Amino acid sequence: MTQLVTPAGGIALRPDPRALPRNPAFASDGPRTVTLSFNDNALLPMLYGEHDRHLARIEQRLGVRIASRGNRVTISGGAESTELAESVMRSLWQRLERGDATGMAEVEAALRMADGPAEDPRLPLADMPAIRTRKGAIAPRSRTQATYMDMLQQHEMVFGVGPAGTGKTYLAVAQGVALLMAGRVDRIILSRPAVEAGERLGFLPGDMKEKVDPYLRPLYDALHDMMPADQVTRRITSGEIEIAPLAFMRGRTLAHAFAILDEAQNTTPAQMKMFLTRMGEGTRMVITGDPSQVDLPPGQKSGLVEALSILDRVEGIGVTRFAEGDVVRHPLVGRIVSAYGRAEAAAEGRGAPRGKMKE
Repeated sequence: MTQLVTPAGGIALRPDPRALPRNPAFASDGPRTVTLSFNDNALLPMLYGEHDRHLARIEQRLGVRIASRGNRVTISGGAESTELAESVMRSLWQRLERGDATGMAEVEAALRMADGPAEDPRLPLADMPAIRTRKGAIAPRSRTQATYMDMLQQHEMVFGVGPAGTGKTYLAVAQGVALLMAGRVDRIILSRPAVEAGERLGFLPGDMKEKVDPYLRPLYDALHDMMPADQVTRRITSGEIEIAPLAFMRGRTLAHAFAILDEAQNTTPAQMKMFLTRMGEGTRMVITGDPSQVDLPPGQKSGLVEALSILDRVEGIGVTRFAEGDVVRHPLVGRIVSAYGRAEAAAEGRGAPRGKMKE
């Protein structure tokens, strides 16, 4: 048994297990037991979760056994899986010591971050960079999200491509809000192509805003997560935040703005070129979409797919590709995405037309 002595201030600190040589066979180098001690009993219920559900999830995901007694937690299992569980517990404890909320979503995030590639030099989740808005810091929940957040900070144009539920649009909106609050851009422009998702909506009554709002609702939802509702309304009224369908972009030059094109897989090549060439001085652009969810008429090429091919390796453009393992919604969503991916791969293998997975 390895006994860790806790220094004043919290959990015992050990070398980051991901910096150690990692054996792909968890138990091949024998079982291991680690005991962690914590110095603040008031935080333990949030660390363990209701009825120890956080500990149970870590056990299930990593194949270890976790026993808690008072302020001590004992982790037993294969050497590498034990190290990963220890890293997860340390990350969660650091969050709690900073006063951050820690629920099942944060447990899942810590598990994704800890179980990354051995060569990735990133720190545990608690030490990752965050996008800061007035409603708090928004931290990455997967390693790909962390890479995406780095690109949003470093590049003038970023493509975020991958399945539903990976946080592509949410993090882009968060970055835009953070830059607007800091005075680094004058306005945020949020746009989507007005394409029905496999339905025919027909005639919509009302004025132009009422007609296009249903297409743009996810962008409103993300904004309201970042800012108080009255501030969102005020900034929309003043023009600091503009939400418009893609067709309204033609002929404009966007200067000192943070522009997001969401659902870009439903743009035509001409629409995509039109949007990308709207960039003016001091503007940043983010283009998000999922090539597996194209709702264009049969035979119509997706502007997103074409742009990714044409702009590959163009200086100043960053591309982050999310995968099924990066889904950060309910864990079941990730399993649903994986199941659809397997079904589509099997259909393609039989020569059947590729299906479209919906959110």
